[in-house]
Amino acid sequence: MRDLAKDLQTKIGEKVTVTGWVNSRRDHGGLIFIDLRDHTGVIQLVMTPEQNEAFKIAEGLRDEFVIRAEGKVRERAPELVNPNIETGKIEIMVKKMELINRSEPLPVNTHDEGDPSSEELRLKYRYLDLRRPSMQRILKRRAEYYRFMRDYMDAHDFIEVTTPILANSSPEGARDFLVPSRLHPGQFYALPQAPQQFKQLLMVGGVPRYYQIAPCFRDEDPRADRLYGDFYQLDLEMSFVDNGETVRETVEPLIKSLVTEYAGKKLMGEEVPRIPFQEAMDKYGTDKPDLRYGLEMIDLTEELKDCEFKVFQAPCVKAIRVPGGANFTRKQIDEFTELARKNGAGGLAYLLYGDGETKGPVAKFLKPEELASVKTKMGAEDGDAVFFGADTREKVNKVLGAMRIAFADTLGLADLEKVALCWIVDFPFYEWDDGANKLDFGHNPFSMPKGGLETLEAAKTDAEKLAIVADQYDMVANGYEICSGAVRNFNPEVMYKVFGILGYDEAYVEARFGGMLNAFKFGAPPHAGCAFGVDRMFMVLENLSNIRDIVAFPKNGSGVDLMMNSPSSVDAMQLEEAHLQIVEEDE
Repeated sequence: MRDLAKDLQTKIGEKVTVTGWVNSRRDHGGLIFIDLRDHTGVIQLVMTPEQNEAFKIAEGLRDEFVIRAEGKVRERAPELVNPNIETGKIEIMVKKMELINRSEPLPVNTHDEGDPSSEELRLKYRYLDLRRPSMQRILKRRAEYYRFMRDYMDAHDFIEVTTPILANSSPEGARDFLVPSRLHPGQFYALPQAPQQFKQLLMVGGVPRYYQIAPCFRDEDPRADRLYGDFYQLDLEMSFVDNGETVRETVEPLIKSLVTEYAGKKLMGEEVPRIPFQEAMDKYGTDKPDLRYGLEMIDLTEELKDCEFKVFQAPCVKAIRVPGGANFTRKQIDEFTELARKNGAGGLAYLLYGDGETKGPVAKFLKPEELASVKTKMGAEDGDAVFFGADTREKVNKVLGAMRIAFADTLGLADLEKVALCWIVDFPFYEWDDGANKLDFGHNPFSMPKGGLETLEAAKTDAEKLAIVADQYDMVANGYEICSGAVRNFNPEVMYKVFGILGYDEAYVEARFGGMLNAFKFGAPPHAGCAFGVDRMFMVLENLSNIRDIVAFPKNGSGVDLMMNSPSSVDAMQLEEAHLQIVEEDE
């Protein structure tokens, strides 16, 4: 069927044939009504006993039977109009009916109304869950979303190129999915975590602007905003670009248009701010700040440096002013305190303002001048609350960053009809791995450190190496990272040095990235790019909180495809051909 509402309403009095699923059946004795459904909507069919064969078939119909019906379109009587469906003003008087296929009783609800089925059942019977109108809408919207992105990229002279799925292992920050080689025993392909090396090689190959909606594979733990196993990204690269701002200015209009034209939402501000990584951590406690609300962290270390309150005798003291926070209940404050403890705090110190007074468990430990200084610096007014964090700067940022989100959620500060975008820039090139007690890459080794080789060679101590800034950038929307990009390292000398700082010799670099390094020796142009997580970005635009709701066939929260029973065991012959052996773990 085409679009029922638009098509059938132009055919009143005409004979039509429709096909679909029985959405519901109502037997009124001398009349049987069938709501017939397909991907475009629902139309009411009417059967009378005069149509003996059709009426007899209709008597035996059940939900989700597949039928074909032929009859005339007619207008409903005014008192029988159904305003809840687009075809509510018309119906079809059926003359002929054919039962195409039957359905067993359904294990899941295929309607958006009524009690929802559990996610486990929905994923096990996903082919039935997809019949729900909301799921049909999501699939259609996703197709429109892809088309919107492709139209923009094509209009801006990007060339769509597909890159290999069977590739080499590459350190992208997650575990690889490995594929054993039948033809080369003991060797493995890896499913690409991203097309990173290939797109850089396309730049060397003379492609001026590349893009693809690329499948990516990472063996990471699933969560509400991250699919397990495979996901898609709008991957792009631009040659003869040596600064990140060029890339940002090129793709920013696309994202703005997706927000306003595709999703019909409002942007928070005309300009998209560029926020250095450290500033984001110090103000919001995260490099993925939701800017739909304020609740910034204010540094009070100087104001409270001579404070006798033991808790505030810490390297760093910060606070968040929460408008209306003085009205939090005891239960809410207990929940906030527990969240603070989960993030490493010993407890939660706070002040409450009301009737011109400052109250709360901390008030009695502070001198009048300290209370006055805090109130002035925080801009606190009656009805507000001020919540403190005191510890190392890193821990304070972490604790108050989590608290900031919790406060906003409790107060409902995030407007679902608005999208706040920002770019986070100037990421640390290296970070300290506490588990391994050594330096590691902050993002990936393919980015260009600002200052290039000179900066790398000047860094002697760990502190100096940790101070190196990469020309990397992320775009954030409503508290979700939707894009990551960088100016690329196209100089072999810089690549050797980047790895050398971590203790890897040139042989290691050549073994892992020989193809790319060799290419860079033949006149590689400067280049830069980024990749947008299209699944996560779509989730934000559609106001959904579970990323599994926006793909056709997701795995569950444990990384299992319940519908296809995957992962699964394979037979001995397959293992032998792949030169693999299963080793049982000791109990």
